[in-house]
Amino acid sequence: MNVLSVTSEIYPLIKTGGLADVSGALPIALKACGVHTRSLIPGYPAVKSAVKDAHKVGEFPDLLGEHADILAGEHEGLDLLILDIRSLYDRPAGPYLDSTGKDFADNWKRYAALSLAAAEIAAGKLAGWQPDLLHAHDWQSAMAPVYMRYAETPEIPSLLTIHNIAFQGQFGANIFSELRLPAHAFSTESIEYYNDISFLKGGLQTATALSTVSPSYAEEILTPDYGMGLEGVIRARAQALHGIVNGIDAEVWNPAIDHLIQENYTAANLKLRAINKAAVANHFRVDHDNGPLFCVISRLTWQKGIDLIAEVADDIVEMGGRLVVLGAGEIALEGALMAAATRHPGRVGVAVGYNEPLSHLMQAGCDAIIVPSRFEPCGLTQLYALRYGCVPVVARNGGLNDTVIDANHAAVSAKVATGVQFSSVTPEGLRQALRRTMRYYRDPKLWTQMQKQGMKSDVSWEKSAGLYAALYTQLLSKGH
Repeated sequence: MNVLSVTSEIYPLIKTGGLADVSGALPIALKACGVHTRSLIPGYPAVKSAVKDAHKVGEFPDLLGEHADILAGEHEGLDLLILDIRSLYDRPAGPYLDSTGKDFADNWKRYAALSLAAAEIAAGKLAGWQPDLLHAHDWQSAMAPVYMRYAETPEIPSLLTIHNIAFQGQFGANIFSELRLPAHAFSTESIEYYNDISFLKGGLQTATALSTVSPSYAEEILTPDYGMGLEGVIRARAQALHGIVNGIDAEVWNPAIDHLIQENYTAANLKLRAINKAAVANHFRVDHDNGPLFCVISRLTWQKGIDLIAEVADDIVEMGGRLVVLGAGEIALEGALMAAATRHPGRVGVAVGYNEPLSHLMQAGCDAIIVPSRFEPCGLTQLYALRYGCVPVVARNGGLNDTVIDANHAAVSAKVATGVQFSSVTPEGLRQALRRTMRYYRDPKLWTQMQKQGMKSDVSWEKSAGLYAALYTQLLSKGH
């Protein structure tokens, strides 16, 4: 089976969040299921410089008014098709934002072009290769099923995966004439959204099937609280919606061989984590003592509940814990965390920015990780934590609910608990969860049991890749 995966970012080439991890790991995991995936990605400078063997395999002379070359290459097990349009992608900043942190004004065109190129490839217009199925990811490639729907050529099946429904690719209706779609595509049954255009809505309406990144999130986005205005569209297609939890790359995230941490270890020698714990304390200049070391590794946003972290930082210190934070995001939240570090020198440390090696070290050395997200489609941070024996303290929603087993009385008695969940995503709800965590930490036997149980959790892609392969097969068998 040949699948065309269409994504705006892919690890290890270009990454701003979990989308890159999924689109980078899933194609590799699918190989064991007999699925060959080619990933279409924009020709950002970082991509083109890393893929040394890229060579031209096709071109589109007029792709929304731009000349586009299609380059093919391989990188760390990924089979890549690179959409090379220098006027759209050859920019020094990140994939979506300029150097001032604002969205590129032509993002609509950059990702409509990606989607249109995908639809053309799906239609067999790349010499020598045509996929059996197209798999689009998030709003940046959600227009691919739209273009496929209105194309003159027969439509192959398409799957659209929603990684985070909060990001919808909404633009003014004034761009419609430049999208090269028929007039009737500007309708409530397609891309029109309250007199604007929503790329994600268009994909939700036109893809053969929909998926999202955990079973709980699949249920949540059917409701007004989590559907972000698109719950009606999704409810109308509920029979086509599938929830498949994400996995992680078990080779990249493996404490036994991870070269980014101070000391390797397994569940059999957890005491070696102390060496990593000391390294984390040194990096953040916090005290070395016997209390728990809590960490946060996250985008610093309201969605991720970082305002709650700022509010309970004093409580963590009062309880005898320490807190270290790695991330970047909203300026006000960065400031609130820095203020907590100023109030509590030696007890709270903050590193603003993105630092992949440090994130590995924190997972390997910290005792517990706090993930207080107000909504979390799947979450990868808690999966890394489970793998590394860093006990997750998580809000009870989305993928957090699906992947962490709360240390309630029954779970503790059965020795299956892997973390702490809390359902009231408020400062007091988090405080109560932290009090429970402190109590468990002071019981070394119970704490070690939770760590080892977490490390036994199957957080790899193997099972989830099998579910995706089965879904692909189901879509193809329906004869779309």
